[in-house]
Amino acid sequence: MTPAIETSALIKHFGATRAVDGIDLRVERGAVYGLLGPNGAGKTTTIRVLATLLRPDGGSARVLGLDVVREPDKVREKVSLTGQFASVDEDLTGHENLVLVARLFGYGWKPARTRADELLAAFDLAESAAKQVRIYSGGMRRKLDIAASLVVTPELLFLDEPTTGLDPRSRNQVWDIVRSIAAGGTTVLLTTQYLEEADRLADRLAVIDRRAASSRAPSAATPCTCGSRTPRSRATPSGSCARSWAVECTMDRTPIRSPPASTVTARSPRRSRHSHRPGSVSRSSPSASRASTTCFSR
Repeated sequence: MTPAIETSALIKHFGATRAVDGIDLRVERGAVYGLLGPNGAGKTTTIRVLATLLRPDGGSARVLGLDVVREPDKVREKVSLTGQFASVDEDLTGHENLVLVARLFGYGWKPARTRADELLAAFDLAESAAKQVRIYSGGMRRKLDIAASLVVTPELLFLDEPTTGLDPRSRNQVWDIVRSIAAGGTTVLLTTQYLEEADRLADRLAVIDRRAASSRAPSAATPCTCGSRTPRSRATPSGSCARSWAVECTMDRTPIRSPPASTVTARSPRRSRHSHRPGSVSRSSPSASRASTTCFSR
């Protein structure tokens, strides 16, 4: 079976700023894969390339077996994106937002209302369905935004820092939602700044580091049994040398049990040409980054 995501030496730059510099990824289907890194490391830019919102300047990327440059429309039919900032309309109610997205996907009025009711119940938002989104808390808005991404159940879901700025209770609720989505068979690519979040949710993760040299092993705060370290060198455009350590780790902890997959009911699009919801895209400026990746596996 072809992997959900496969990139080779992926590059994206904005003028003289190289936001993504030679990223290699392989994400198997059905997994939760984490991209961990600081602000400006290139995580959001990588997701935007994979979601066909940006065209790469070098290397290759395939999503669900489809080339993101040659077959972008087919990629969009199979993926969904929840960006860093909620894309819901604050002047509409939670129910109206989901009905609007369902109608864009080709649902009739009655099926759209039914699907909205299902998602609001699954995400514990039914009591606030008739309230304007402008009075929702940050956690409620985030849950509604993710719900909008699941009006039509995608094969691959991109979650760009889904819990940034949330309080601990809302963060735990979003984590439960991600586990439920993955338990239903959807592949999830998750970006995060938090090691704990990657540790709790991801089956495998890659660390993207913008620094010119990175030789750090995984943090001692994350228990792991490490294999061999292999130093790798590569010349940067300026001719200097960047070195990174590749460390394979197995997480040593009790597995986390996901809630039943039936929590969120899968749905297919009515018309495939509408199967890509207008994405909620980060408007943050790209930062220079030197992307070195280190993979960990459970």
